[in-house]
Amino acid sequence: MSGLQLPGDWAKRLSRYSIATKAKIRGHHKGSHRSSRFGSSLDFSDFREYHPGDDVRHIDWNVFARTEKVYIKRYLDEQEMRVHILMDDSKSMREKWLFSKQLAFSLGAMVLSKDDRLSISAGEASASPFKKKGKSARKLFEHFMVSLPDPQSHFFAKNASFYSAKDSTVLFIISDGLEELEEWQLFFKQVPKYAHDIRFLHLSTAEERLPNFDGDMRLIDEETGSDLNVTMTRQAIEAYLEKRELHNRALEALCAKHGVHYMPILIEDGIQQVMIHQLARKKWIE
Repeated sequence: MSGLQLPGDWAKRLSRYSIATKAKIRGHHKGSHRSSRFGSSLDFSDFREYHPGDDVRHIDWNVFARTEKVYIKRYLDEQEMRVHILMDDSKSMREKWLFSKQLAFSLGAMVLSKDDRLSISAGEASASPFKKKGKSARKLFEHFMVSLPDPQSHFFAKNASFYSAKDSTVLFIISDGLEELEEWQLFFKQVPKYAHDIRFLHLSTAEERLPNFDGDMRLIDEETGSDLNVTMTRQAIEAYLEKRELHNRALEALCAKHGVHYMPILIEDGIQQVMIHQLARKKWIE
C-alpha cells in the first residue's frame, strides 16, 4: 500500500479487529454483527414453545424426547453495520492529509472485512462519496483513498454535507477542529440526526501544540488567506497556547453536550499506535 505509506500486511492485520458499538444494528441485510432480533444465524439464544407456523426445522427433538413438549430454538439474527467516515477537507488539513487518509482507510478496511457497509465523504468535495459493502470492495476502496484529492475547501464544519451519513450505525468524523466554535456548535447540533454512535477524531501536530518559532513573522491562514504580522515572543506563544487550550476544551464540551464521543489524536504517534492501541483501549474497536 505504497500510495498510503502503510505496511504491506496492514489490511490483513486489521482484519482481526472490528468496529465496536453499543448502538442498535439496523437493516435487513446480512452482516457479521449480532443484533437483538431473532433470525437464522448460528448464534443460539434460547428456547420457546412451538406455535403453528414456526419453522419445524428449529424444533429441538431432544427436548421433546425428555419433556414430550415441543420447543423451538431461537437464534440471534445477524445484521449489517453501516459505517460512515466524514473527512475534513479544509486547507488546514494539508499537513495532516496523509495521516487522515491512513486513519480513514484503516477504519474502512475493518468495516469491509466484516462484510458490513461503508461510506466515505470528504466535506463538500466534488468527488463522489465511496459507498460499498463487503470484502470484494477492498481494492476499489484502496484506489478511492489513494486518489482522494488534496484539501482545497475554505471551511469544513460550516459546509459539511451529512447526506451520505444518513442512517449510519457509526459515524466517524476526522478533523483538526480549527474552525470557529460557532460553526462547530451548528455542526454538532445537526449530526445526531444522521447516526446513532458518533465519534470525533481530533487530529493535531506537534508544531500546532507547541510552535517552535522566534522573531518577527508573517503568519498566513491557510484557509482564508488572511495574514498577520507578529513578533513571536515567549508571551505571544503562551497566549497562543492558552487560547488553543480554551478552544479544544470548548470543542470537547460541545461533543459531550451533543452525545458525540471525543478522542484527541497526536499524528506523530503513527497510525499503528493509534489503531492497535489507542482505539482498542478506548473500545472503539475490538
